[in-house]
Amino acid sequence: MTVPGPIDPPARLLMGPGPISAYPSVLRAMSAPLVGQYDPFMTAMMNETQQLYRGVWATANEATLLVDGTSRSGIEAALVSLLRPGDRVLVPVFGRFGHLLAEIAERAMAEVHTIETDWGQVFPVSVIEEAIVRVKPAVLALVHGDTSTTMAQPLDEIGALCARHGVLFYSDATASLGGNAFETDAWGLDAATAGLQKCLGGPSGSSPITLSERAVEVIRSRGRVEAGIREDGDPQASDFIRSNYFDLGMILDYWGPRRLNHHTEATSMLYAARECARLMLIEGRAQAIARHRLAGAAMLAGVQALGLGVFGDIAHKMNNVVAVEIPERVNGDAVRAMLLDDFGIEIGTSFGPLHGRVWRIGTMGYNARPDAVYTTLAALEAALRRFGVPVPSGGGVQAASDVYRAG
Repeated sequence: MTVPGPIDPPARLLMGPGPISAYPSVLRAMSAPLVGQYDPFMTAMMNETQQLYRGVWATANEATLLVDGTSRSGIEAALVSLLRPGDRVLVPVFGRFGHLLAEIAERAMAEVHTIETDWGQVFPVSVIEEAIVRVKPAVLALVHGDTSTTMAQPLDEIGALCARHGVLFYSDATASLGGNAFETDAWGLDAATAGLQKCLGGPSGSSPITLSERAVEVIRSRGRVEAGIREDGDPQASDFIRSNYFDLGMILDYWGPRRLNHHTEATSMLYAARECARLMLIEGRAQAIARHRLAGAAMLAGVQALGLGVFGDIAHKMNNVVAVEIPERVNGDAVRAMLLDDFGIEIGTSFGPLHGRVWRIGTMGYNARPDAVYTTLAALEAALRRFGVPVPSGGGVQAASDVYRAG
């Protein structure tokens, strides 16, 4: 066989809904030498990473750590560890990723109840409360920002609502953390998970998670340590967590003082996750969110100035992604292909009822900056002209520039 050459990816500006272009220092961190998983340097890096992510999550939760795997691994770890078989879980669905939470909860053998609203909308608190009263779930599982619709569900009143009704509150913040307000403790979250590949500006492959004391109590009550590393006195619950890899009880012990030999930490991803959090906290949480808000507002103004419609309730749009309605008689995939082939810029399409109806353009992480916004708008204008769409010359870039200048 012919041995291929070394990897040589093309230059890309990733302006879709994620993954995005990683911060250069994150990529440099990933190339740092490996050490053993119990090397004092490694355990110190784990401790530092935990503390950094407490800042990112705005929490005092001791149980703040990483799950090795993409953002979906964090979701699955949270749901399979919190939900006993037969437990009721309520999932409000306002996009593709609500359906994902329901799918994972069903695989965890929970009794899944869903409520749905139109894509492009979010739920009033009253609707969620009515469903909680009716269903009486053990867990409310709610996406914060769903990139399939670009909507952000307000969470600030949900935690108190769950506390009143004795419900654990879990949120998937994969697409929102770092670029939109997310206040774990102030909003009363019991569990939240995310990924690096959106606003945190890293590669996919590590899932930050934070757990309240209430959530940890549930997880510990289902404790079981596998044979071979089990010690006298270790719990052996009859309703143990039905996953080994995603057993948050053993993962907590791996990250804690016991350093249980549950798995081998993905060292390079730990370095990446640590650098993502470090960069955010150096910039400042509020400043990072404001930067995403400004970049998102500039992109929104730019596409509107090109005469393009925007899908959904703009009042509840995420800071970091906009769904742009594809003009009639325009082949959306052909425009995306031109942007990629001619300009090296990637934007996204969507799923389900929105597939072929919208482009999703992201402004997040390293790419939430003026030059990336301007370059994308200029290329989109050129592509639209190529496909016969009359657009104002320079209108998108000018409108975005006006937003940036207004600050």
